[in-house]
Amino acid sequence: MPRVYMLNKPKGYLSARSDRTRPTVMELLPDDLHDLHLIGRLDMDTEGLLLLTDDGRLDLRLLRPERKVEKVYHFRAFGHLTEDDFRRMETGVMLGSRENVSRPARAWLEGYTTIGACEDLLPPKEHNHLMKNADRPVTCGYLAICEGRKHQVKLMVKAVGGHVFTLKRLSFGPIRLDERLRPGELRPLTPPELAALLREASLDPLELPPAERE
Repeated sequence: MPRVYMLNKPKGYLSARSDRTRPTVMELLPDDLHDLHLIGRLDMDTEGLLLLTDDGRLDLRLLRPERKVEKVYHFRAFGHLTEDDFRRMETGVMLGSRENVSRPARAWLEGYTTIGACEDLLPPKEHNHLMKNADRPVTCGYLAICEGRKHQVKLMVKAVGGHVFTLKRLSFGPIRLDERLRPGELRPLTPPELAALLREASLDPLELPPAERE
C-alpha cells in the first residue's frame, strides 16, 4: 500500500532531494521518511501543498498533462489585472514564446489591494524600492491548471501584465492543503484522502485494506 504525505512547504526550500548550497524540503522530513520522493515540484519561493510518496505509480500518473489533474494556486501580483485578463489566462497565453502556449485553465479574481497593504509579504531585497509606490495596485486571484511547466503560474500572469510576488498551492487533484499544518509541517493522508488520490490516478482503491477504504 502506498504511503503519501502532505507537506505545507514554506518559502526558501528547494523541491529536490539534495543541493550543495540551498536548503531542500527533504531537510524538513524526519529520518524515517527520507525514502519518500516528491510528486511534482514547487518553486523555491512558492509555498503550500506538496505531496510525497513511496509509490512511483502515483508520481507518473498524476503528473501526466493528459490526465488533467487540477492544481489550484493563490497568487498576489503587482498590477491591476482585469476580468478580461483572467479570461485570457483561461483560454491560453504564451509562456515565453509563440510555440509555448498554456492549455485551457480556470482563473478567477479575488480582489484588489495595494503594495503598502502587502508590506510584510514583499520580497526583502525589493522592499524599500517597492514601498516608495505603496499605493500602487496589487491583484489577488486564483489559477487552476492541469499541467506543470516550469514557473507556469508566474509566466501566465506575466503574459497578461502582472508580476507574481506571492504564490501558494492550495490543492492537488482531490487533496486540499490542511491549513492546520504550519509551514514546514507534514502529516500522512487520511484513508479517505488516500483513496481519493488513488482514484484520481486510476489506481484501484480496492487495493487498500478494508479498514482504510473510504
